[in-house]
Amino acid sequence: MAAAALCLAVGGAAAAGFRLQEVPDIAKVAPGSLPAGTIAFTDHRDDSLVDPKTGLIRFSDWAKARPQQKRLLALYPAYEEPSVTATVNGVSKTFKRKLHMYVAEAKLELARPPASVDLTRFVTLPTLEKMDPAIKHRLIGPDAVVPNKDARLSAHNPDRRWCESPTTTICVQSRYQFEGKLPAAIMLLNKLRDSGKQIADHLEFQSEVRIVPPADIDQAAVAALTGVDTPVAAALEQTIVHVNQVMQFGKVLAVLQPSPADPNRTIASMFVALAVESDLFEKRKELEGVPVLRNMVPAQVLAGNSSFNTGTSISAGLPSYSRNRIEAIATALAAR
Repeated sequence: MAAAALCLAVGGAAAAGFRLQEVPDIAKVAPGSLPAGTIAFTDHRDDSLVDPKTGLIRFSDWAKARPQQKRLLALYPAYEEPSVTATVNGVSKTFKRKLHMYVAEAKLELARPPASVDLTRFVTLPTLEKMDPAIKHRLIGPDAVVPNKDARLSAHNPDRRWCESPTTTICVQSRYQFEGKLPAAIMLLNKLRDSGKQIADHLEFQSEVRIVPPADIDQAAVAALTGVDTPVAAALEQTIVHVNQVMQFGKVLAVLQPSPADPNRTIASMFVALAVESDLFEKRKELEGVPVLRNMVPAQVLAGNSSFNTGTSISAGLPSYSRNRIEAIATALAAR
């Protein structure tokens, strides 16, 4: 239930006066049409592609219907659902680990040119430490990044090593302790399980945070994604490359482009993509039989519709958390 935006948010949106305006597609929001302090937002929860049982989109459907999103927001452009091998009744079988996607998009305008927005300040530990106080971070080197050490992992980047980039880049090890009632519920669930891997009461994950090198920016693909037909002035990217449970990867991408209507104004587009393991939703049966855990059905918790959802951090569920983080990113971008 982690969100890729978690290292790129600071402060509350209220101070900057931002409000969210739900739209079907941010690419269709015309430059200059957003009122001051308004963030156009969608997480596609009403799309026909959404799986009604989970509120998320199957990775295969997402890749087919939205190839530009998949190219820019997957772990790396050629990423596919990972293949895993398991032994069943003494026979080894290889199959794909199915994923579901949560994707949120947002757009706002800033009353100043892109050159005046300093993204490098986000790529520092002191800035990260001001973020969501429930999440603890520490810097790590590229050699400590799990996918860098094992080429067999699907998170291993075939194009380059994680956290090695010609632009400003850092590696971060992060830990989030689930809040509210979730730790107690997880403890009870672990006691009820006869066998199998125990569920952790926290998320531990590794991220690469970087300014995207100009050579890595596919201008045409970004223009299709944002709906803004001007060159990308700068882009900030956080990629969750390793996580201990629930997710396979996560990404947040923030793109700055000059407004086609006024080069002294900036259009900021933000994207959050999270890949959740599909088999998580198959575990609902073992929970529905325990009255105290019925509201801990994964689909409900992820959607923020459970009594176990707490606060504004990851435990709040993906929709609430992504909205809070996008509002906070907007606040940080607007700060001088």
